[in-house]
Amino acid sequence: MSEPGFRAAPGAAPKQRMLAAQAGMEFRLLLRNGEQVGLTLVIPLLLLVFFNLPLLYSLADLGVQRRIDFVVPSILALAVMSASFTGLAIGTGFERKYGVLKRLGGTALPRSVLIAGKTVAVLLVEIVQVALIALAGAALAWHPHGDPVVVLLLVILGTAAFGTLGLLLAGTMRAEITLAAANLIWLVLLLGGGVAIPLAKFPRAVADVLQFLPSAALADGLRGVLTFSAGVPWRDLLTLLVWAGVAMPAAARWFRWQ
Repeated sequence: MSEPGFRAAPGAAPKQRMLAAQAGMEFRLLLRNGEQVGLTLVIPLLLLVFFNLPLLYSLADLGVQRRIDFVVPSILALAVMSASFTGLAIGTGFERKYGVLKRLGGTALPRSVLIAGKTVAVLLVEIVQVALIALAGAALAWHPHGDPVVVLLLVILGTAAFGTLGLLLAGTMRAEITLAAANLIWLVLLLGGGVAIPLAKFPRAVADVLQFLPSAALADGLRGVLTFSAGVPWRDLLTLLVWAGVAMPAAARWFRWQ
């Protein structure tokens, strides 16, 4: 009679377990990175105060009765873009450069689970972001409106779109190029992507094109719901869904471990 004992069970863990473990690790690493915390948590709060000052546009230009009603949804969109695109792209790019991803590539972890794990970790960071921005907005007399479920859907689709775009950038370019490109794209989208500057300030033909950028779709969707109690912003949701639907398989296909 054989003695009871442990029996080896070779093979990869279920994808759900791999995803949970990867997302938890990525979330802890994000919180330990001071530069990433500054980019994702501190800068949006500073810009919230700055853009609330009457320096750039009048209330008529913004189409609102109170400046804070334009600023807070815009900063929420910026926070999602900072965490899920810029921060994720730069962090992943240097993980790839230093061989971290090469070691992960030697395990049973599929690229799709790596991408999904990083996206879930960013969503967890964004929960902290949204809470801090909402508290800061409330201190400045901001009163949100609209359906929170629609807001959540916009944030999730925005994260999926920007996150997969960031991973596509980080997985196909050198870390130094990713660093420069991610910061440049962030600045361009901030100023010309419907976040800090209303699309109505651009020529009509230009605005008709810019409205289909993921930043414009996210910012306009959030402003419509939170400021004007608009219904479901189908065009903005569809725009984000298309960006995510194109970038996600592209990142899974061309993402390189080294």
